[in-house]
Amino acid sequence: MIDFSSGSVFKLSQCNPQDVAGDVAPLLIPGEQLHFAFRTVQDFVVFTDKRPIAVNVQGMTGRKKDFTSLPYGKIQAFSVETAGTFDLDAELDLWFSGLGKVRLEFKGNSDIRQLGQLIATYVL
Repeated sequence: MIDFSSGSVFKLSQCNPQDVAGDVAPLLIPGEQLHFAFRTVQDFVVFTDKRPIAVNVQGMTGRKKDFTSLPYGKIQAFSVETAGTFDLDAELDLWFSGLGKVRLEFKGNSDIRQLGQLIATYVL
């Protein structure tokens, strides 16, 4: 499982969900749709209409992967912070029942507002 509390989070960049669809397809339930995908050098996070899925790619070959599913139904609160003039990164904080706070940091060019709208659609 990804250690969300460690603070050693790489900045995520938005990518085409189809670029990582093959990796998460076996985990999706029938009818579940990918909406957004963000990645670092190896790791990535996808947002579907049911949940975010964080993927921790391990090892040099990247064959071993840890998939952490975070259902929208367990989100108690969330916060979206857009990029600014001096702070060029955007942040998404999610508070999960039984897990605590999960922080994802994004490069400033990521569409964090649309991501916030997606989360609001399934949480509120």
